[in-house]
Amino acid sequence: MAGRGLRLSFAAWAVTRAVLLMCVLRVWVMPGSDVSVDIEVIYQGWYGVLSTGTFPYDDVTWQYPPAAAFAVLAPGLLPFLDYAPAFFVVCLLADAVVYALLLYAVRGGRRRAAGVWVWVAGVPLLGPIVYARYDVMVTAVAVAALLAAGRRARLSGALTAFGALLKVWPVLLLVGTPRGARTRETWGAAAVTAAVLGLAFAATMPGALAFLTFQRDRGTEVESLGSLVFHLGRHAGWHGHARLHYGSVEFLGPYVHTVSRLALVLSVVAFAWLLLWRVRARRFTACTPYEAAFASVLLFTTTSRVISPQYVVWLLGLAAVCLTMGTTRQRLPIALVLLAAPLTQLEFPIWFSHVVASDKLGVATLTLRNGLLVVATLVSCTRLWRETVSLPGSSDTPDDPPAEKEPALLAG
Repeated sequence: MAGRGLRLSFAAWAVTRAVLLMCVLRVWVMPGSDVSVDIEVIYQGWYGVLSTGTFPYDDVTWQYPPAAAFAVLAPGLLPFLDYAPAFFVVCLLADAVVYALLLYAVRGGRRRAAGVWVWVAGVPLLGPIVYARYDVMVTAVAVAALLAAGRRARLSGALTAFGALLKVWPVLLLVGTPRGARTRETWGAAAVTAAVLGLAFAATMPGALAFLTFQRDRGTEVESLGSLVFHLGRHAGWHGHARLHYGSVEFLGPYVHTVSRLALVLSVVAFAWLLLWRVRARRFTACTPYEAAFASVLLFTTTSRVISPQYVVWLLGLAAVCLTMGTTRQRLPIALVLLAAPLTQLEFPIWFSHVVASDKLGVATLTLRNGLLVVATLVSCTRLWRETVSLPGSSDTPDDPPAEKEPALLAG
């Protein structure tokens, strides 16, 4: 990135992030729900339990893999601040890490600076929720893992495993690893790292696997794709309720269990499609690991029983990495995700009361946001398939992965 572009991007990053900090610190009070309450009540409560050397295994709101303890305990590294402000600062630092990693990747014009701008502009479009949940920390690990994949396969695998132990979804970064030695090194390092860390947590901290039960029992959250059935059903006589349940606002009532099961079926179908793609893909390029990661995370986000607003930050990070590559075919789905970001901020926190009430404003906003994510998913997966799966009459011999030629972050 040229000097002027670098200065402009840094100025935009600094100004927008200062605004986000003012929002979560309540210097500037936004309309709608208070995004900071979870940090001040739930996260701080977990901090007290985790500090004793055990997981909050009797708290149904704890639904995270064991390494999430690092994220919750991280504000303790800033003892001169109260817990909530310290948490926001840690999130700001994670945001800065993503920005710095992207800048490093595009240095000298070797990649496109558009990827940097996706992150700089996309995060404020999503709003202060980015600093009021720990997902930006996970995104920083995922971005580092993807950018390291070019020449540091083992490091990429280790980072991916650590990210998966923070919040599961980074395991999907492995799906686009080029076949051969690169896959063996990356997947092997990921398996070893996950096994070592997982066993260490299980042996030293009681309740390390309690999150599996709590995730299993979750229902249909009011912002998910499946929830639209009940939002519309309320206007057609469906007798159910939206209530705080398992740490989020979910629908409770007739047919909710059925819709939740259907969402799980969709996720299984999504996994089957990814497996089929992995088996059939033949043409791996320098873009493929990034595009596959973006498409797979988009696929599982859209089909999930829960689409919390902070999930969009995952997509923004992966979209930014994709767009650093000038040859990516994911521009349209990336644009759709960027359009979905401000709508996500509208549905939560600004108009969340309208979403919970299933009124026209809330339902329209949620339908438009979820519709954009669905279209983005379909376009992303279609383009990934067309670009990588051999067509009839074409060679079945895999292309040599050009990733060895590309500038790679953390390359030795």
